[in-house]
Amino acid sequence: MAGRRLGRWGSPPWGALAALAAALLLRVRAQPPEAARRQGGQLRVDQAWLRVRGEGLAEAATVSWRSEACFQCLFQELASLAPNGTVEEASVAVDCQHGLALRVSGAAEGQELCRAHYHFGEFGNYSLIVKSDPSSQKILCNIVINQEPVNSYLPIFFAFLIYMGTFALLALGQFCVNSIEPIRNWLYVKMNPRETDRLINSELGSPRRTDSISSGLPPGVWSPGSTIQRLRSLDTFRGLALTIMVFVNYGGGKYWFFKHQSWNGLTVADLVFPWFVFIMGTSTALSLSSMLRRGCSKRQLLLKILWRSFLLILIGVVVVNPNYCLGPLSWDNLRIPGVLQRLGCTYLVVAGLELLFAKPVPDSTSVEAPYSALRDFLPCWPQWLFMIALEAVWLCLTFLLNVPGCPTGYLGAGGIGDFGKYPNCTGGAAGYIDRLLLGEKHIYQHPSSNVLYMTTVAFDPEGVLGTINSVILAFLGLQGGKILLLFKDQPRQIMLRFCVWSVIMGVISAVLTKCSKEDGFIPVNKNLWSVSYVTTLSSFAFILLLLIYYLVDVKRVWSGAPFFFPGMNSILVYVGHEIFENYFPFKWKMRGPQSHSEHLAQNLIATSLWVVISYGLYQKRIFWKI
Repeated sequence: MAGRRLGRWGSPPWGALAALAAALLLRVRAQPPEAARRQGGQLRVDQAWLRVRGEGLAEAATVSWRSEACFQCLFQELASLAPNGTVEEASVAVDCQHGLALRVSGAAEGQELCRAHYHFGEFGNYSLIVKSDPSSQKILCNIVINQEPVNSYLPIFFAFLIYMGTFALLALGQFCVNSIEPIRNWLYVKMNPRETDRLINSELGSPRRTDSISSGLPPGVWSPGSTIQRLRSLDTFRGLALTIMVFVNYGGGKYWFFKHQSWNGLTVADLVFPWFVFIMGTSTALSLSSMLRRGCSKRQLLLKILWRSFLLILIGVVVVNPNYCLGPLSWDNLRIPGVLQRLGCTYLVVAGLELLFAKPVPDSTSVEAPYSALRDFLPCWPQWLFMIALEAVWLCLTFLLNVPGCPTGYLGAGGIGDFGKYPNCTGGAAGYIDRLLLGEKHIYQHPSSNVLYMTTVAFDPEGVLGTINSVILAFLGLQGGKILLLFKDQPRQIMLRFCVWSVIMGVISAVLTKCSKEDGFIPVNKNLWSVSYVTTLSSFAFILLLLIYYLVDVKRVWSGAPFFFPGMNSILVYVGHEIFENYFPFKWKMRGPQSHSEHLAQNLIATSLWVVISYGLYQKRIFWKI
């Protein structure tokens, strides 16, 4: 009965298992699209065929293209058209992730004959007909659909229905079980009165049973002797971010919005790492406070912080340099920055600063105290001064540092962006500092900017300069942790303050970006970890944490499953998913690699497997803590 009492909070992730089976079914049914097969299988995911044909042109013309998601980019040549009559058609594969601008230019420099804007559909077959109109003496561009595209978003829709349907059935089943069990127990007592005492003990728990339950829990979870009860919402938040991170790292079904944005702007993939940094700061506030309450000295905690930071950085270097099967690791091209390295450096600064100025948390928060409305903020003023100074350093380096061959304060992607004026200036000061301090061969060689902007310069999104703003983000998360500590018995105050902080960060973001993707003072940019990126993601994080806290810890209408389980073993799941990425059953050779369906099924299976693994580890009480 003890296990059944914990079932509400620790139920198996049947939803993940059912979704895994459904994803397997989706994989079996996935077939290469007919359009791709008819073209000899030459099309890849998110591509379409375009036939370019010229009719009655008096002079030679060039057809070029530009993605509408590429800001101020140069047009790239697509095909050439000969003069005097109809020419042989030229078939080319075009991108269909974003809308394209197609331009037809004459022989003279800067002579534009016509232009067309179109968003092609995946595996569609189109014709661009460029012809002269005798009546108007103009060149016309017409796009004709030869074959309709496929709906590439149907796999996501079906996967969503499968997941939601599975969880709805499980919730209904749990509700029915909970409704029937009291009636069954009542009938059992009436029919067998001598079992009343045994039933009471099994339902309410005898002292010995309670002790055995408590001793079986992982440290800090619902411990009756602990001063501050562990909040399941924090592990749920962490697990949600980690689960999405695993999914997007495995490919996200090859959908563009599950990949990192090429430069300015946000996609789903750009949300999860900052949320992980944020919740790390929140957990740091709670864990340091708990250890200080237990009597740990600051010297002991400092050594623990140093050791944990060192381990995170070391493991991170091992994880981001995985090609050991190709031969011994070469120090000449060892990548130094990475996700875990960023976490290690961020944790060192934030936890060390909190330890330096740590003060006992009062047992009560009286509204009559001076400046009671700011009692979660004012005691932290030394840390806030440090953070302001740190942000001033980022601003000065970003906008005042002289970067050779680049304009001062440049925030662009380089490559073909900004009309090709600064091809080797990717990231401005951020990229320059990384190349100067770490060396060009020791940073990421394939940044997301080369997808649209065709950059050729190495750039690391986890570089040195961006670490400053990740410290700011973790400190904002730590501020959330202080709110949880100070108002631990006042959920309304906690949610109100989370909401206020979210609004403040949102207003700052609106001012910095002018509510624009490209035209703000400081655009939202994940590669640079711009200050607007930090304020925007922290605003989202406060709201998301508020919702999860309300559902999981206040109302307790949701146990946090299945995200709670990977959240309890975050380091193991992250390192494991990186190491075993190319191993079966997380990856296999696909029958139709140009199909979104099979990519999505494979990535959903891999992600669901890690959720199931984390649940199994939770049941075995195996937790990898650093």
